[in-house]
Amino acid sequence: MNEWWTTLDTFEKIFWVIAIPSTLAFLIQLVLTFFGADMDMDADADMEVDAEIEADHGIPFQFFTLKNLIAFFTVFGWTGIACLDAGLGQGVSVVVAFISGLLMMTVMATIFYYMGKLTDSGSLNMLNALNTEGEVYLIIPKSRSGFGKVQIKIQGSLRELDAATNDLEDIPTGSIVRVTEVSANNILIVTKSS
Repeated sequence: MNEWWTTLDTFEKIFWVIAIPSTLAFLIQLVLTFFGADMDMDADADMEVDAEIEADHGIPFQFFTLKNLIAFFTVFGWTGIACLDAGLGQGVSVVVAFISGLLMMTVMATIFYYMGKLTDSGSLNMLNALNTEGEVYLIIPKSRSGFGKVQIKIQGSLRELDAATNDLEDIPTGSIVRVTEVSANNILIVTKSS
């Protein structure tokens, strides 16, 4: 190992000194990410969680982050070594390594940006129930004289929701109903399907 190191010129040593530590940092970062230790936590994070969740609009495009810088130096170091081994000059090697590192930073920033956009609020929008059909779970009294329950598929999941009807007869359990409107207090107004 010592003989190999002494045969390298100063320029190659610089690329190796950049490549090896940044690769180790990259591998540690990768392992920690797989085990869930990749979270950035502040001491006061618990107090501001609700405000952050409500105001969260995804991750903004972040180019200069620790992950991106580690990726830059990893790619920069290994590309520089590869360029020198391929016989390219020192100036060309630095330029190609720098461009490769910037491309890697851009790719990672873009990936994390679009991953941040893959969010779902999880809030139930009752208007998505309009014109859908469901099954009566608890009898629905006639003419909005009380509430029953229906099982209905909204936003990809089966839910049990309160329902009322304008029909002149009670709608018995097991009947198929169609949602005609949603009241101001999020009660489904249904009618018996024929």
